[in-house]
Amino acid sequence: MRTRILILLLISVSYSFGQNTTDLKSHYEAFYKQMKAQGDVNGVIHALTHLHVISPTVQRRDTLAYVYANNNQHIQALNTIGIEKNEADSDLAVQVKAISLKAINQPKRALEQFEVLNQRSPNAYLAYELADLKIQTGDNEGAMANIEYALSNLQEGMTYAFYERQQPYEVSLNAALLHLKGLVQYRMDPKNIELAIATIDEALALDPNFNLASLSKQALESRIGTEEEEKK
Repeated sequence: MRTRILILLLISVSYSFGQNTTDLKSHYEAFYKQMKAQGDVNGVIHALTHLHVISPTVQRRDTLAYVYANNNQHIQALNTIGIEKNEADSDLAVQVKAISLKAINQPKRALEQFEVLNQRSPNAYLAYELADLKIQTGDNEGAMANIEYALSNLQEGMTYAFYERQQPYEVSLNAALLHLKGLVQYRMDPKNIELAIATIDEALALDPNFNLASLSKQALESRIGTEEEEKK
């Protein structure tokens, strides 16, 4: 008799827990929709976190990591999704890992993720990111190959955003690539600094307000002055 009562009690508790979980899931699904409608990012993160705990799925995890990354919470994004290279990851997961690793100054790890994205769907934007990261990791020849690919696959209207100033700004992707090309030319042949400056001038001709290119040109010109002083 006691055994039967215990079994009935366990069944009752299990049923009640199942009901509570279903109710919580419904609640947070409605809460998630409302937070999205209101544009409340913290609310969206709160709702997705609860939903992932109640009913974990890869899609929910990836979406939560993406929301974190899109809100510049890159450490939280990576804590959610991990940093390992995984060929089974969705495109969204790889994108989050790539962007967040780059944002926290992990160029080698970011490069791995951008390579996966590029293998799946190569384009001029990914080629720019690969070139930028390869410059940082010392692969000048690889960077130049990515730059030439991107320049050959530009489409009208492509732009790239920069954030080194207090006010972010955009330039044409063509100009951004020419700026990188000038930097790589200098790294590959420091003695031919005039060629690098000429290439950066091409970028400035396309976008005269390209602040980062102007700074790079000034830095290269100052090296010419330094080298001339050293020869004296």
